Amino acid sequence: MDSYPGDFPFGIMDVVELLHLRIRRRQANSVYVDCPFCGDRRGKMNVNFVKNVWRCNYCDEHGGMLALYARLNNTTTSDAYWEIGEALCNDFHRERPNSGYEMAGNQQAGTGSPVSGTQTDFAGYERRGELKTVQQAERASGQEIHQTLSLLLAMLPLQPAHRNHLHSPKRGLSDEQIDRIGFKSTPPPFLCRSITERLMKQGCKVEGVPGFYLDDSGRWTMNFYRKNAGILIPAVGYDGMIHGLQILLDSPLKQKDDPPDKSGAKYIWFSSSSKNMGVTSGSPVHFIGHPSARVVYVIEGLLKADISHCLTNRTFAAIAGANNTSQLDTLFALLAQNGTEEIIEAHDMDKYSNQMTSNGASKIYLMARKNGMACRRLTWNPNYKGFDDWQLALREKEQKEKEVQRMNFKQQYLCGKCDFTYIDGCVELWHTRAEKDLDLTEYLGLTKEEYQIFLAQGNRALKDILDSQRVFRRFCIYQLCLGETQTVPFAFKQLDALRKAGYEQPPAAAYQTVWSAEVCCPKGQNDMEVLGRLFLDFNEHLPEDYRGRPLAPSDVVELDCQGKRTYFYVNDCRDFAPVRFSPFLCKRLPEPAQKQE
Repeated sequence: MDSYPGDFPFGIMDVVELLHLRIRRRQANSVYVDCPFCGDRRGKMNVNFVKNVWRCNYCDEHGGMLALYARLNNTTTSDAYWEIGEALCNDFHRERPNSGYEMAGNQQAGTGSPVSGTQTDFAGYERRGELKTVQQAERASGQEIHQTLSLLLAMLPLQPAHRNHLHSPKRGLSDEQIDRIGFKSTPPPFLCRSITERLMKQGCKVEGVPGFYLDDSGRWTMNFYRKNAGILIPAVGYDGMIHGLQILLDSPLKQKDDPPDKSGAKYIWFSSSSKNMGVTSGSPVHFIGHPSARVVYVIEGLLKADISHCLTNRTFAAIAGANNTSQLDTLFALLAQNGTEEIIEAHDMDKYSNQMTSNGASKIYLMARKNGMACRRLTWNPNYKGFDDWQLALREKEQKEKEVQRMNFKQQYLCGKCDFTYIDGCVELWHTRAEKDLDLTEYLGLTKEEYQIFLAQGNRALKDILDSQRVFRRFCIYQLCLGETQTVPFAFKQLDALRKAGYEQPPAAAYQTVWSAEVCCPKGQNDMEVLGRLFLDFNEHLPEDYRGRPLAPSDVVELDCQGKRTYFYVNDCRDFAPVRFSPFLCKRLPEPAQKQE
């Protein structure tokens, strides 16, 4: 079994202790700690004490134990070696050998072993608290893993509560889609042994299959328990085989010292890496759709990919984290060979506010180009975080539009949505209606007095009355300047995110003017009502020559209030916070290129 490399008088866990890194979870050959580089406090950094290496699964920083110390203390790996030794070893020589000790920075920064010829004779050093490794099984073949996990899923039901969740508006899947993809519920812990024995009796191999391990009595079982109960999501590879299972947890896992408002982990892999003769799940890429599709979308999240495919019938590759891109290289090579021409990065919209997500998206672009395929970033209505959320909202909008009652003539005219001559068509339509539930006055939305004037004096008189009831208000829309790789911490987020980023008011120099026009509205309509209507109009009914994004959080709207300009920060469709803003510092949206005749 592997152990600490013998060339060093200390190991990476000694460095972890020296740097006071917080250990969140322990595995067979590694621990997870809070990452000191990106500051994430969810235990995303894996420290492998067998190989003496580390990697953060969130920000993708990685290297060997000397690099870990050196980077956090702004020193060289050579100095890190001596400083660690002096801190940990009683007999450590404070005078460096005359032969010298030089570390090849880039080469050694990513390894756990010293360069050849290094003087490491520290006989007096005694390692404190030697970590014990857990024996791990050799990973089974892809075919064996697929056979075992497929039969396991066939033995399991999908609980009604889990089916209802997948049916819900948040997920939007049909029974046929749920059954075709193969979602199942995790089994209760007391059935794990018996189900495992049934699998073995049917010829399935469980040794080396992620999630299976030997318990204390020497019997094979599965790593299911009450805390990881939830919905099983198959991770299907490009080859059509199941390479692992992810669990959508019923109750997110939280650390005991996490703040109350912090959400816990919602998804975990079905794995047994911390168990005797267990094996890690890894982080397999999930693929759903046509293997020879001309265009393939890359998205973060297996369930998100399944839902997006069902909504659009497009092809998706899903990774389990924005920076878990290493296995995409193999997939992209296969896709390129089979006719795929373009990769579309479809990570959540926080790629504009989260540098880690943005970095992961950039890796997809470089990997696609390396394999000879084009790549572009997909951006959608920023009011919806994920591609699947956006597609579900579009479907819901289509359904609602069929149900929403049409505005009457007066409402449309006062809001500037029709010309006055539209009244003639409304009157004609009322006469031909089969339903006689409304008289013409109610149908047009007029008061009795307005209707009498309409009958007695005609269209012109009614138009004058209605014109006196509406007003035109000037407005401007300002939106953040965002590039392909540029991130703004509060992009598409509410005002508290802007304050958290260190701003008291929206920084106008980071914005650009995208639209300036007038809006017709009924007199007496207050600012919040006008803003609410603008939010709706600039999400569902964008002007033909409008070149900005749909109105969303972090945008600023200027309203003309009786000759005075006031500014509002968009929090959501009903919440607009007054702010100070200097539009003269804003950039202007570049003019579109002129078409050549």
